[in-house]
Amino acid sequence: MGKVLVFGHKNPDTDSITSSLVIANLERKLGNNDVEACRLGNVNKETEYVLNYLKLEAPTLINDVEDGTEVILVDHNSPEETVSNINNAKILKIVDHHRLCGLVTDTPLYFRAEPVGCTGTIMYKLYKENGIEIDKKIATLMVSAIISDTLLFKSPTCTELDKKVGIELSRIAEIDLEKYGMEMLKAGTDLSSFSIDEILNLDAKETLLKSVKTVINQVNTASIPEVMKMKDDLERGMNKIINEKGLDLFVLLITDIVNSNSQVIALGKNADLVEKSYGVKLEDNTALLKGVVSRKKQVIPIMTENA
Repeated sequence: MGKVLVFGHKNPDTDSITSSLVIANLERKLGNNDVEACRLGNVNKETEYVLNYLKLEAPTLINDVEDGTEVILVDHNSPEETVSNINNAKILKIVDHHRLCGLVTDTPLYFRAEPVGCTGTIMYKLYKENGIEIDKKIATLMVSAIISDTLLFKSPTCTELDKKVGIELSRIAEIDLEKYGMEMLKAGTDLSSFSIDEILNLDAKETLLKSVKTVINQVNTASIPEVMKMKDDLERGMNKIINEKGLDLFVLLITDIVNSNSQVIALGKNADLVEKSYGVKLEDNTALLKGVVSRKKQVIPIMTENA
């Protein structure tokens, strides 16, 4: 059998990329040297900032795995968000902080899921539980993931444990949490080098809101008006994806990391689900969702309830 492959979800974010690197390192520390961190998509600007800061290469890009490959999944447990032949792989472990999403395995596995804001927080606990020292580089990877997923502790997904762990990791990493965190988050808002198609796939998650086939994509920004200058092009791209995937709804969240609001663009035959869920009126397919920054806690469950 070949290497054990560790990877996060498609359209990887900072948590997925860093968690792959962190758990691969943990596995090696525990004696499993034949393990490789991988990724299921391109690295975004925010993650690129982290990797450049640490002078690290991105994990190996893969599109699929060979049947029978041993794998460890991080930051996801959804069949839609992983390799297409995951049912033919041997899943050894899953470490995640999302809801259960339907993966089925033939054999028992190690499954660790906790209701925290970030997989990085769970990783910290795994190092501590196994008595493995967290060095400066690994601490920076973990705290970067926590900053990303909790929007520097501003997201409603953030728990007290995330804050406690984030502060402790920042000490080990020897970084100014606020300064480094804002620079990292702002790096992720630079969309200048991306095409419209790339923007619409940067952090897109396909999900069923009951029977409503939906894609919810989220992009972070320091200026909603700047992103909205591309609205016509974004809508053309969204309609193209709706037609290609047979979607009922495409929701684009443009999240202001400074003021903690999201401008939403909603297209598709079920676009009124946004109005029903948030008590807003879509004008020219868009509305401001005040205080909404978390797809996981403030979008998917609320819209599912109203679907």
